[in-house]
Amino acid sequence: MIDGLNPALILIGGSLLALLAPQGRARNLFMLALPVLGALQLWGLPYGEYARIELFDLTLTTLRLDGLSFAFALVFHIAALLAIIYAWRLDDPVQQVAGLLYPGAAVGAVLAGDLVTLFICWELAAVSSVFLIWARRTQRAYHAGMRYLLAQIGSGVLLLAGVIVHLRATGSITFEHLGLDSPGGWLIFIAFGIKAAFPLLHNWLQDAYPEATVTGTVLLSAFTTKMAIYALARGFAGTESLITIGTLMAMFPIFYAVIENDLRRVLAYSMNNQLGFMVVGVGIGTPLGLDGAVAHAFADILFKALLFMSMGAVLLRAGTVNGSELGGLYKSMPLTAGLCMVGAASISAFPLFSAFVTKSLILEAAAREGHWVSFLFLLFASAGVFHHAGIKIPFFAFFAHDSGIRCEEAPRNMLVAMGLAAALCVGIGVFPEALYAILPYPIAFDPYTTTHVVTQLQLLAWSALAFSVLVRTGIYPPELRSVNLDFDWGYRKLMPVVATGVWGAVSRGWEAFNTAVEHLVKRLIAGLARHHGQYGVLATTWPTGSMVLWAVVLLGACLIFYYL
Repeated sequence: MIDGLNPALILIGGSLLALLAPQGRARNLFMLALPVLGALQLWGLPYGEYARIELFDLTLTTLRLDGLSFAFALVFHIAALLAIIYAWRLDDPVQQVAGLLYPGAAVGAVLAGDLVTLFICWELAAVSSVFLIWARRTQRAYHAGMRYLLAQIGSGVLLLAGVIVHLRATGSITFEHLGLDSPGGWLIFIAFGIKAAFPLLHNWLQDAYPEATVTGTVLLSAFTTKMAIYALARGFAGTESLITIGTLMAMFPIFYAVIENDLRRVLAYSMNNQLGFMVVGVGIGTPLGLDGAVAHAFADILFKALLFMSMGAVLLRAGTVNGSELGGLYKSMPLTAGLCMVGAASISAFPLFSAFVTKSLILEAAAREGHWVSFLFLLFASAGVFHHAGIKIPFFAFFAHDSGIRCEEAPRNMLVAMGLAAALCVGIGVFPEALYAILPYPIAFDPYTTTHVVTQLQLLAWSALAFSVLVRTGIYPPELRSVNLDFDWGYRKLMPVVATGVWGAVSRGWEAFNTAVEHLVKRLIAGLARHHGQYGVLATTWPTGSMVLWAVVLLGACLIFYYL
């Protein structure tokens, strides 16, 4: 342990040094050592604030370690380690550098003690992560990456504006509880909400993640949104509006996930669902609620990585993750199928698996504080996630029917990464005290009470029965090649059409106005030409007698008016 060294610098600096290592085993071993060294450095640091830097009359605290930041930083190192093992055979410098720089920026963000350092890491994570999407090198990935980058940079701009307004109002950039009592707090709240995929701000996730590379999707699932959950827990714990927002987040993705054909996009919608539980825990704001949010974020990173890794292995071997084209892969990929089922059981909150422990904390906190409406909706959401992630993912990928696809089992390095993630999911479920020990607040909660276990098993059993009945009766939506409309249709399709129509109407109106003015000017010029032109009346030579006559008439008129 190096006194005061930020563990994020090990990953960030190592990402650049990795290019100097020879390709192959040497580079892979070097990359594998970085998250291990970073985790050891993190574990050895005592709680406190380090690395203060004076910059432009501002004091930057680039390393602040406490119970909240430690839990997130630790699981970020674990996720980076699993991703490196999963991508062991990868020979793509772009993904290798981004695969270390991106986790390093996320670790730096959760360890930041001030808002300026947070902003720098916030933007570094955004810029480095987009290369994991572009690395797929397809037209769809390029466009999805551009939309993803716009959303992430937009979040950063709002964060920077909020920091400036907050600094002018308070004179401080310390990253602590902010609240919604000032314009700066609102700007920062919206910036965090974009990355946390709040309702109506969420489509960048479903748009971009399924278009990333096999390894890129695993990395993306771990850091950006969880970094936002940490920021909300740090800056807006106890904000009651988060309870409503989180409940909506947990509810609406269920219906999209059920009808979605792309199984990686199903998991992207499932991320919204799980993030909703965390946001509710942050909104409750009690020690139990915050512990539940942190614990569920910790567990979600692991079981969601496991599910994305299993679907990535399917994509690698079968060439597709569309449910309409898969089925029967358990014959070719039995180990992948088994590990995927561990992830499905974990996200579905089966007893002895991770989410059974972590979701219980949030539900218990909601019940203790009397948020019964949110509690009931979260129960419904728990049943829904069992449908679309616990059953649909493994069922349609591995068991639904025999698609005729015969392929090799996932590569050994992928199986090792999935095995480690599965072991951690089971370990949290069987030994929850190990997770409780690293949570921000002391906790004494036993999820394995008879009432809780029986209630959860009943919920899962009835959900499974409902799925079976719906499938057998043909009511359950079949896996079809389709495009499902979400809120992003409004700004990706409707808004351009409306803008084109409005611009066309304005252009036609302007052309009509120009034509009318031109016609009026021509008539005016013609009228003037008739009187003042070369051959106009006023341009002709008048006889002298006529001029004298008109002069006399005018003088006589003047005399008459004068005397009258």
